[in-house]
Amino acid sequence: MEWIYAPWPWYIAGPLIGLTVPALYLAGNKSFGISSTLRHLCAACIPSKVPFFQYDWKKESWNLLFAAGIVIGAFIAATWFRLPDVEIQLNPELKQNLSANYEITNFTALLPVEVFGIQHLGELRTWIFSLFGGFLVGFGTRYAGGCTSGHAITGLSTLQWPSLVATITFMIAGIFASWLIVPFLLSL
Repeated sequence: MEWIYAPWPWYIAGPLIGLTVPALYLAGNKSFGISSTLRHLCAACIPSKVPFFQYDWKKESWNLLFAAGIVIGAFIAATWFRLPDVEIQLNPELKQNLSANYEITNFTALLPVEVFGIQHLGELRTWIFSLFGGFLVGFGTRYAGGCTSGHAITGLSTLQWPSLVATITFMIAGIFASWLIVPFLLSL
């Protein structure tokens, strides 16, 4: 069980992720991506006259099963394979910066408890991170025509120019946000 708990090296995890692209194409000419799942779910569950949801979603039902597998796998990993009170591996300089400048000292959760803990639901920065961040992710995914996994994994491997542009934009926006926006919001 030790190999499940340890971080997998890039040369194992990367090829496994990359091999999902040809596996999905071989299994039925499917492309890897997760952002369209919400559209399929809405088309299946909410009958409406909105043209965006009027299509044969049943042809994409495999995507719903794929997303369900992600949710179930995450639940299993978080419930039965989580090591309690084990610190997330971070750069020591980052830990020191977060502790000294933003009073973030608990490194046992994937998200800082000092920002996203249940006791901080009334704070402005928690709402900005959650609502505004969620809106930006949703809007950006729709505007870009796909999510980071769809563009960076499937799009780049099939040599699609829009996916290269989207992936470069994702990277630039991520660097900008991590250097300027996140520190500002953490200081609120």
